[in-house]
Amino acid sequence: MMSVNTNPGAMVALQSLSSTNKSLETTQLRITTGLKVNGPKDNAATFAIAQNMRGDIAGLGAVKTNLALGQSITNVAIDAGKAVADLLIEMKAKTIQASQEGLDTDSYTALNQEFTSLRAQIDSIVQTADFNGKNLITNAATNLKVLSTIDGSTITVTAQSIDGTTLAIHTAALTNATVAATALSAISAAIITVSNALASLGSAANRLDIQAEFTGKLQDILKQGVGNLVDADLANESANLQALQIKQQLGVQALSIANAGPQSIMALFR
Repeated sequence: MMSVNTNPGAMVALQSLSSTNKSLETTQLRITTGLKVNGPKDNAATFAIAQNMRGDIAGLGAVKTNLALGQSITNVAIDAGKAVADLLIEMKAKTIQASQEGLDTDSYTALNQEFTSLRAQIDSIVQTADFNGKNLITNAATNLKVLSTIDGSTITVTAQSIDGTTLAIHTAALTNATVAATALSAISAAIITVSNALASLGSAANRLDIQAEFTGKLQDILKQGVGNLVDADLANESANLQALQIKQQLGVQALSIANAGPQSIMALFR
């Protein structure tokens, strides 16, 4: 039956063209965003998994920031501790020199002034060895807890007080050979204390470095996993785009032909 009210051919052509246009829009969106899963409508389960992984990635980013802060604080303390150790070695040399019997008063005065100046430098270094308001080597220093995982685990960096008072060298002097001998014992003990403190700080710094490296690798793995789930294959989408564009053109032509069909009815009335 021929009818001007109903055109089945045009309906079929229009449905096919609509399907092609919808597929074309999807492909264009994938090419524009680079994602094959742009939202829960595309693939609800995959989108949910990807969102959870993105949350972990963001959490790992925050952990990396905290680890970097902890590394900086610890490294400042280590550098300051090394400077203190070097100054103590110089002070030991002065005490050994002052232990020599027979030095005149001027020599003791000069040695004591240098000794006192070096000790003051130690206290100055200790007081200024802070980063972001945190100092690990003053006499009032407290332990540093650094967030190391997204689950809330921490790495503790133990505070190491190495100021002159804590090292028991704040009263040492080189006024004579006897006093210098006492100072030598105090300085030798202080060198051991500072060495142990540096060993503890160095061990903690290594833990922070290892954890920071692992966190970075884990974040990269999660990013790759999200990409595997939601990233579009642009080479495939590009080829698909060209095919859909051709189908769209053919669909338009088919619809035009189908719409022209009822015009043949006019020939029946001539």
